[in-house]
Amino acid sequence: MFNFCTDPDTLPKLEWFACYLTTGKHMGFYFSFGTVLLLLAITAPAALLFGFGGASAARARFLPLRWFGKAYISIVRGVPDIAFFLFFVIALDQGFEWMRHKVKCPDWDQPIRQGNDFVVCAQAKLPLGTAPQWVHETYGFSLAVLTFAIVFGAFSANVIYGAMRAVPKAQIETAEAYGMSRRQTFWRILVPQMWVFALPGLSNLWMVLIKATPLLFLLGVEDIVYWARNLGGTANPRFTDYPHADWRMWYFLALLVFYLLFTKVSELVLDRIMRRLSHGQDTAAGEAQRRAAGGPP
Repeated sequence: MFNFCTDPDTLPKLEWFACYLTTGKHMGFYFSFGTVLLLLAITAPAALLFGFGGASAARARFLPLRWFGKAYISIVRGVPDIAFFLFFVIALDQGFEWMRHKVKCPDWDQPIRQGNDFVVCAQAKLPLGTAPQWVHETYGFSLAVLTFAIVFGAFSANVIYGAMRAVPKAQIETAEAYGMSRRQTFWRILVPQMWVFALPGLSNLWMVLIKATPLLFLLGVEDIVYWARNLGGTANPRFTDYPHADWRMWYFLALLVFYLLFTKVSELVLDRIMRRLSHGQDTAAGEAQRRAAGGPP
């Protein structure tokens, strides 16, 4: 980046670090923080959507749908996260390619499963071998987002399901007594009021989701852990334009500071949302607000 970044061996220490920290490899490291934030920005609402759908299905009157909702919650929550991440991404990838294979290569006469190999025609590969690198990276990132959303959607479904059950039954009965249909009661009474009960559990899930983002490294996405491990180490010369000792401790210390700051900001925002939702509610948080304001108990 700087004109004086020519021969690292002839640079003073301060200029050496200025050149070292502005190499193309480090720019990839800096951009990877955006990758993590983008993952969180997409996964959080997607997981919430999966969770709301799973919770709604788990309390449905239609028995097969109720079984499906409860099975989704139980199965995903019962499998270790790392095993689910390592297996499910491969399963999704092969499932997509199998569907494309059936459509694009109907005359294929060879088995798709050949021992441990999964073989489909070239037209069905995702992405295509001729696709540019950014397409491959976007596809891998999309699979990771979908996997995160399904996993954390199951946990949020369990939280939302419990929150729906926590809404006072008298309010549901009152709505029905006023002539509201089941659909109207669900959207106008149950859903607006269940969020105050769901937010503490969803807040914890958000913190867990933040801490789970290093799993991107296991899914082949070039995230902050990928870059910190390679830039700080000395084993891979492809990352050492400016040779140095093993500095992985310092890189991971930077990640520690990043995660601590991010979780602290998240706590402040979530506390503010919780205070807003609890205002006037018949909950412990609402009662504490009334007492703090000098209102009647």
